[in-house]
Amino acid sequence: MKFDKPITVTKPHLPSLAEFIPYLEKIWESGWLTNSGPMHQQLELELAEYLGVSYVCLFNNATIALLVALQALDVKGEVITTPYSFVATSHSLKWHGNEPVFVDIDPMTLNMDPARIEAAISERTTAIMPVHCYGTPCDVDAIEAIAKRHNLKVIYDAAHAFGVRCHCGSILNHGDLSILSFHATKVFSTFEGGAIICKDAAMKKRIDSLKNFGIQDEITVTDVGINGKMSEINAAFGLLQLKTIDESIARRKAVAELYQDLLADVTGIRYVQEGVDAKLNYGYFPILIEEGYRISRDALFEMLKRENIFTRRYFYPALSNLPMYSSLPSACTDNLKITNESSERILCLPIYSGLSSDDIFLISKIIRESSWAY
Repeated sequence: MKFDKPITVTKPHLPSLAEFIPYLEKIWESGWLTNSGPMHQQLELELAEYLGVSYVCLFNNATIALLVALQALDVKGEVITTPYSFVATSHSLKWHGNEPVFVDIDPMTLNMDPARIEAAISERTTAIMPVHCYGTPCDVDAIEAIAKRHNLKVIYDAAHAFGVRCHCGSILNHGDLSILSFHATKVFSTFEGGAIICKDAAMKKRIDSLKNFGIQDEITVTDVGINGKMSEINAAFGLLQLKTIDESIARRKAVAELYQDLLADVTGIRYVQEGVDAKLNYGYFPILIEEGYRISRDALFEMLKRENIFTRRYFYPALSNLPMYSSLPSACTDNLKITNESSERILCLPIYSGLSSDDIFLISKIIRESSWAY
């Protein structure tokens, strides 16, 4: 049954090269390669309209965008965050001189559990950094209420949440700032890239200054900034990607729904995003391998790999178990039971717009045949 070619956990949605060449020709004609050129400016405007947000500030990657967001809001001291995320979330806090304070996650959504936030607040707490994990919206209303009571900033790591909409519109309109990733593995890609979503012109101006070294004009530097600018080539690819993003997301949705149908009656498998009341982008297909499944998550991971199917234990290990964070008081395993259990059971199956129905049937067949239910 082994696949002749590897089935990867994700694969970028690539338009034809012929479609990209005219964009490159315009860049060559203009000679403008970076520093907020015409492609960059156009992409910011088109993304703001598509996403339903006020302002988009483009970046070379989402990690730099996280750092600039912390600087723009002057976040100091402790920041309450989730241990169930990619390393960029907590690393950005450490790089900026903040101390991450981990709180446990909700067992159903795997997002930060708002019920645990207030107990973690101290006199040094200045902000909350939640993550819309797999693009599943956080409980934004509860988090906002807590932030208002304690006068805390909220920065959403929305790396997974491109185009996601909740009960009141774009999920990106919540918090003080939201950060998107446009990495090659994401639903919307600019090869590498990211963005900060903000609500007013004054904040956009500050962010744009910070991502360009704090430079105001030829002789004036007013802030300690960084080089976070997106190039014209990256922006051009984003403009082309935006033309087919709805089609790509629709195809991903079809992949997810087929997986759900084929695995619905398998004992010991739970689809993390089942029943989520939101418009998702289907960037991931995360399942939990729970009690009742015949083999462990790691055994299934290795079995699929032998068949040339590459899944991902995402997120494993939990951030709180990494050496640079494990000594933090908030990283205590007794404090993070759901995080550690979920991290040991999570498996993201292959999902991308070009994944065929035949491939999905074969992947699902292997998973079914490895279970008690088959």
